[in-house]
Amino acid sequence: MKFLDLLRMSSSNLWKRKVRTILTVLGVVIGVASIVVMVSLGLGLSKSLMAQYESYGSLTQVTVNAPWNDSSTEEVKRLDQKLIDEILLMEHVESVYPVLETQALAKYGSYQGYLQIQGMTKEALENLNIEVGQGQLPGNDQKLTFFYGNEVLQNFYNAKGSGDSYWETGVLPDIDLMKDPIFVIFDMDAYYGSGSVDENGQTIKPPKKYLIETCGVEAEPAENQWSQYGWYTLCDIEQLMAELKKIFKNKVIPGQPQTKTGKPYKEIYYSRLLVNVDSMDNVVALQKSLTDMGYDAYSQAEWVESEQKTMGYIQAVLGGIGAVSLFVAAIGITNTMMMSIYERTREIGVMKVLGCDLRNVRSLFLMEAGFIGFIGGVIGLILSFILSVVINKVASSANEYMGTSGGISYIPIWLVFLSLVFAILVGMVAGFFPARRAMRLSPLAAIRNE
Repeated sequence: MKFLDLLRMSSSNLWKRKVRTILTVLGVVIGVASIVVMVSLGLGLSKSLMAQYESYGSLTQVTVNAPWNDSSTEEVKRLDQKLIDEILLMEHVESVYPVLETQALAKYGSYQGYLQIQGMTKEALENLNIEVGQGQLPGNDQKLTFFYGNEVLQNFYNAKGSGDSYWETGVLPDIDLMKDPIFVIFDMDAYYGSGSVDENGQTIKPPKKYLIETCGVEAEPAENQWSQYGWYTLCDIEQLMAELKKIFKNKVIPGQPQTKTGKPYKEIYYSRLLVNVDSMDNVVALQKSLTDMGYDAYSQAEWVESEQKTMGYIQAVLGGIGAVSLFVAAIGITNTMMMSIYERTREIGVMKVLGCDLRNVRSLFLMEAGFIGFIGGVIGLILSFILSVVINKVASSANEYMGTSGGISYIPIWLVFLSLVFAILVGMVAGFFPARRAMRLSPLAAIRNE
């Protein structure tokens, strides 16, 4: 018997028993929809969680800090160019970005505010994926320029007036960071100690104010969103180092180490290093290597791996709950096929007497069971997509309230094909024993049976 003949006969037999077929298919629909929706919830939560982690920083990045140096130790570890060159030779390292941090006091008219300054290379600044609202990122000018985050203005307050800040009034100061001249005081110790007498008996002079031009300002974030670098003032690291050397000539730069005699080092050491790894799978190993070298290294990889395992367990549990429904549907398919054999005993006997191959008899019933699984799988997938849309619509209001984004139900293309194949296999497995029974049925006994 040809395959097309088997296909036509199996579909015809199912169509003759519409009510029973529809009820059996309905069980498969519920089972497939349950599995797909449950698994999609686990995948959606995992995807949303990973997106949230990525917003906190790169998942393939290791941050290296200098260890707490005890004066009793012989070797003092610093973050310098020599260390960068050493790390670049390590396996799986793609790039290393130095970061230099310092603080300063910004003044405009009666307003003043504290700046958290971060100097980075031009390449590192471009890799931050900061959305520029006005101007451009630092690194294109020949002198030191500042790029302000979208929340820097919240640190300014009226020093000559009431002293109220944004956190008391909820109103930002009337300052245009892009156009207004912003004066910066780097030597804050001299600023707050001016007029007093130092340890040498000399009167501390007020520090010099520097007019630092603005190269750009970060774009305002979307509603209920925040920027990782919104509180920072960014600049080119080489220009910042050159400016600090001139300002603090023969003096210790704030945040920099000093010799035992209290004098500054000739070299400016970095505040931390950002090490970019080629794959998330190699982050933990590299982090351990850097820790073994005596540096403080941390990343999000260990935490993310732990969370991924937890999400994997959740997905398995949700999938198992949905699989129970499909198991019940498989029992329904088995019952339907067994009833079909009892009703078609004489038909089976006639087929065997006419010389029909036993494998064709088995294939006929397996194909009918596979048809039930296929039809139920397709309808179940359509129902799953509808439920997924409804779930994400309902969840969107909660996301707006909590300040998060992304749906909690996600159906990838591989889940579509896998669930459809799984539904067909479940149907065929459920119809296997009834098919064997039909194949072993005695032709003479089947013909005599009414």
